[in-house]
Amino acid sequence: TGDNVGLQGHVPILYIDLVEGDELRLTAMPKGGGSSNVAAHRMLKPGVGLRGVKEFVLEAVATAGSLGCPPYFVGVGIGGGEDLCMLLAKKALLRPFGERHPDPRIAEMERELLEKINQLGIGIMGLGEGPTALDVHIEIAARHPASLPVGVVLSCWALRHATAVIKADGTVIWEPQR
Repeated sequence: TGDNVGLQGHVPILYIDLVEGDELRLTAMPKGGGSSNVAAHRMLKPGVGLRGVKEFVLEAVATAGSLGCPPYFVGVGIGGGEDLCMLLAKKALLRPFGERHPDPRIAEMERELLEKINQLGIGIMGLGEGPTALDVHIEIAARHPASLPVGVVLSCWALRHATAVIKADGTVIWEPQR
């Protein structure tokens, strides 16, 4: 129709985390297009463990190839359910470039996946030269013992987001993108 703004009340998509404090933190991350078209999700059997998670992440990036405009920022969500793992993967993209997960095991997995993804040889814009990924960030949640949900969300090199903090007195502070 050419008029899809707010269609059916589902745009824009808003996620709200209630936290203690006297300020409101708003983060906007425009996301869509090619890199969203190659997002991937799988409910793994728990027995495959972290080995299976790593294999799936590598498969997801390899399958995406150049379709999402690499080099990529790779967000991975592990745990929760099918919806939460994808949200965690998207939220993982908000962590500053180069910052590792506070859990040393997850931080090591991020480093390992970044190295293996860059060995895929996809390269910048799929031309085989340069890095395939600029960073990998993983977020985790508890899960049901019968399933191992994994979500992979890619962002092209132009990962953009903005954050504004509204203080109790109405002051607005814009945080720089990190």
